[in-house]
This record gives sequence, C-alpha cells and structure tokens, in this order.
Amino acid sequence: MLDDAVHAILSAYPTIHAACRRRDLRDPASGKRLSDHQAGILEHLDVATPVTVSELAARLRVTSATASLQLTQLARLRLVTRDRDAADARRVHVRLTEAGARLRDLRSLLDPDRVRQALARLSVAEQGAVVAGLRLLAGATGPNSTLIAARRAPPTPRRPPRR
Repeated sequence: MLDDAVHAILSAYPTIHAACRRRDLRDPASGKRLSDHQAGILEHLDVATPVTVSELAARLRVTSATASLQLTQLARLRLVTRDRDAADARRVHVRLTEAGARLRDLRSLLDPDRVRQALARLSVAEQGAVVAGLRLLAGATGPNSTLIAARRAPPTPRRPPRR
C-alpha cells in the first residue's frame, strides 16, 4: 500500500508542478524581478523574529559573506532590515520588512491562480480531501521532522585516499 502511495505522489507531482508552477516573481513596488535565490532567502525570514546573518547563512548552506551580499541587494529593495545586536555589535539581526513579507507571501512554487483553477474543477468534497491529504503529508515532512533534520546534517567527512 505504501509503495502505491509513493508511486502516486511521484507520478502526480510533476504534472501538478508543470501545470501550476509560478513563472516569475516581481517586486510589485519597483517591478524588479527577484532571482529564485533572492526570493528563497525571504522564506527564511520573518517580520517579528530576527535571524542573525550567520544563522541565515547556515540555513542556506552558504558563507556569511555570501548571505551578506544577497542581503545587501534585498535591503536596497527595502525587503529586509539589518540591525546590530545591542549586546554584541558583531552580530547583525535580519528581519523582513512589510514589503518583504508581502513579496515572500507571493512566492510559492505554485501559482495561486493556477491552483485555484485546478481546485475549481473538483467537487467541494474532493477539494477537502486534497487539502487534508496535503496537510497531512506536509505535517509528516515539516520543520520538526527527522527528514528536515537529516537534510541539514553536515556531510560525513571523507577519508583521504590511501597512497
């Protein structure tokens, strides 16, 4: 039964993604297009809860310098703010601005209008079943899942080749 479910999900996902994927993301205020990488950074940030640059870099699996460069561009667009930590001036806290949060909320792998059109083709009961199933699957893979923790674990160091 489980293998049938895995096969069904693996078969359905590419069709859903191809039909409903978002084509681009533009800042509504400036009209500037954000790269997928920049838009992805917004997903790791929040308006209320700050994240340090080093924490963000670890999440993104990049250096702090690389994260800082991207944050500079996002700050120029007024999508993020950076503030020095009052207790330790070496640490910089990053938060989304309201504009950044709006843009983050616009970003999704799937285009909300296309998903809405697809759901409209289903009965109310079918819509509920789709939503319930996706919520259950998302819960099994969410932030506290061992799947996420395993993905974040650093790679096992390799031994040097013998000579």
